[in-house]
Amino acid sequence: MRLSLKYGGSVLVCAAVFCIALTGTVATPGSSAHAGGTLEERKLPMRFTWVACQPNCRGWVGAVGIVTADTPKAFDEFARERQLRGASVVLDSSGGSVNDAIALGRRWRNLGMLTTVGTSIDPHNGERASVVPHAYCESMCVFLLLSGKTRYVPDGAHVRVHQIWMGDRADDARAASYSAQDLMIVERDIGRLAKYTFEMGGAGDLLSLALSVPPWEDLHELSQAELRLTNLVTTDAVAEVFSPNDSAAASVADLNAKPVQDRFVSDVASVEKPLPAAKSTKTAEALVPTGGIAAAAPAQQQR
Repeated sequence: MRLSLKYGGSVLVCAAVFCIALTGTVATPGSSAHAGGTLEERKLPMRFTWVACQPNCRGWVGAVGIVTADTPKAFDEFARERQLRGASVVLDSSGGSVNDAIALGRRWRNLGMLTTVGTSIDPHNGERASVVPHAYCESMCVFLLLSGKTRYVPDGAHVRVHQIWMGDRADDARAASYSAQDLMIVERDIGRLAKYTFEMGGAGDLLSLALSVPPWEDLHELSQAELRLTNLVTTDAVAEVFSPNDSAAASVADLNAKPVQDRFVSDVASVEKPLPAAKSTKTAEALVPTGGIAAAAPAQQQR
């Protein structure tokens, strides 16, 4: 049986190595279309891409989509041929399976990865790769954000939370029926999530905020104060989620000479058309109805 953690909005987590252009960088029409495309991509199973941004930074991992039972394995395959220790992850996700997100988050922490929210824009016509902050990280994506050793959320990104719930009954939670076994699974997985939250250095306030929002209410978007209160954000300096290219071209001196901040596309620089607001979802992942019978395998929760 699958559980669903309802989280509001999609939050984009930008990788630690992405470059932020605070001024002077304008997204091209092509990059605008790419940013808009992620609205649909974040509804699909999560996929990982490597975005190169040499010579002034190492590059970052783009993680777009929902976490499914296949996601941890997909990441392991992606990581097998890459040196990802200390790399940054840029998140754009509606959440997904609770237990699989926990497993993935622990992999990221073991690798010392850095996390942020955003939409990666591939370079065109010789331009450098960049990240647009208009992104959403909802449900279990928020706990993936928490797995970063260093965590940064840019202005313009949206981080939203909601209660954990049975994935096959979140669309009409009030009308659905629940067995004692269902309640046992929910409580067990809340315990797992709490253990993970504290392991990652999160505050109890994060669980309190998320678990206070029922599935029939809109997801709660965390304010700047709440991002700090919950310890989801560890820095206000985007440069702290960048890693110098340790394989070749970029030296620390190079980074000092040319700030890495100039690769993030600011709110002002723009994407010709503002990104439409993402519609809050009832669940982060479509589930096959399982009724009230618990599966023999460990339950998967989703946000």
